[in-house]
Amino acid sequence: MRIDRDANPAHGEPGDEWFAASKKIYPMAVHGRFRKIKWTILILTLGLYYFLPFVRWDRGPDAPGQAVMVDLAGRRAYLFFIEIWPQEVYYLTGLLILAAMALFLMNAVAGRLWCGYLCPQTVWTDLFMAVERWTEGDRRERMNLDKASWSAGKLGRKASKHFLWLMIAWWTGGAWVLYFADAPTLVKDLATGQAPMAAYAWIGILTFTTYALAGHMREQVCVFMCPWPRIQAALTDEYALNVTYRWDRGEPRGSLKQGLKRQAEGLKAGDCVDCYQCLHSCPTGVDIRKGTQLDCIQCGLCIDACDAVMEKIGKPKGLIGYDNDQNVQERSEGRPAHYQLLRPRTIVYAALIAIIGAVMLYALVTRSFEGINVLHDRNPIYVKQSDGTTRNGYTIRILNKRPLARDFVFGLEHMPFGTRIEVVGAEGEVGGYPIVSVGPDRTREFRVLLFSPLGADMPKSTPITFRIVDTRTGDTARADDYFKAE
Repeated sequence: MRIDRDANPAHGEPGDEWFAASKKIYPMAVHGRFRKIKWTILILTLGLYYFLPFVRWDRGPDAPGQAVMVDLAGRRAYLFFIEIWPQEVYYLTGLLILAAMALFLMNAVAGRLWCGYLCPQTVWTDLFMAVERWTEGDRRERMNLDKASWSAGKLGRKASKHFLWLMIAWWTGGAWVLYFADAPTLVKDLATGQAPMAAYAWIGILTFTTYALAGHMREQVCVFMCPWPRIQAALTDEYALNVTYRWDRGEPRGSLKQGLKRQAEGLKAGDCVDCYQCLHSCPTGVDIRKGTQLDCIQCGLCIDACDAVMEKIGKPKGLIGYDNDQNVQERSEGRPAHYQLLRPRTIVYAALIAIIGAVMLYALVTRSFEGINVLHDRNPIYVKQSDGTTRNGYTIRILNKRPLARDFVFGLEHMPFGTRIEVVGAEGEVGGYPIVSVGPDRTREFRVLLFSPLGADMPKSTPITFRIVDTRTGDTARADDYFKAE
């Protein structure tokens, strides 16, 4: 449903309604630089989405060979040479913050750039519209086809369109599940009916949603379902570049003959010839000449349509372009336009992106591939032995994030000389220190007992540090805790 902005809810007269039924939009095909940009982005993004699961990456034996994969069973996420463990979820948090800052920066520079070029709804809708034009023709042909009575030809064209839409939607859902299992294996299992039911269910759900959103709901998603237009409107300022009709040049509008007549009479004639090509090219049905509107996704197709008309009638391009109302006003008053891409908010957003990105990169480069977690016994906290020593018990979990088995030497820091350490399940010892083995890409839990030195006068609480050292590489990990006594 489209909001009727002219309705007056204060009156109960017939025709005064809160809502008006939405009208079907028939966008026409346009050609130009912004259309080329959108095609390029569509090919790159959809090509990446559909075929990335089949890219291979050698991580060694017994490790997934898929370049990008979320291994739910193994509790890992893989991105080429990067492996993310569940406890490293802060990387996901950082990526979400970076995405938000990038969205804010795009908005501050040029409005709804995300909506017009990169949003999945826009990308898939563009693809569905291309299929629609291929099967049913351009704007006028589609309008005439919808008005025509049903025939074999109309049925065939409509059926072809919906079949191709469903195939695209089906492969969209199928590609999504391939990111959660080995793609070639899952494709074979899906084809032979041996895949898990969850895979079929998710393919069905995503097939339906893609078909419905990109094929039938289209602009309703952008105008009514998506919250970003409202948020973007609150974040923008007078310097952000938006798709703008430059009324200082276009008004008063009229046909080409009317413009020539006005010029002959010594009157001002605008460059806009009232051809409605900007309206007919808009995927959301916006007449950009009415000013900035919530429905406009800033895709730039109206710019291409208008530029083509200006070229045909021998007038300069740019009647519609990325600009702002302030510049239009200044030009109308004879002052030069000002473009301020560098201003406090864009600098702050760019700085935050750089800082957060640098922090994440540093954390990724310097992160360790081993870890140790310590849990002190709570009941009893300590035990007094018959020989006068004190025993503390700990549950220690060692993490091995590498795809090969590793041996670690247990060590202890900050305890007095003569402290004895026992590790249940240790494979041996070196210099009195236990050695434990942890399998590839695994964690292993150990029971560890510490005994204070005989005759030592221990304080009630002694800070200690458990240390593990890889016997082959010397990589070290530490964890702090306490040794409790009377």
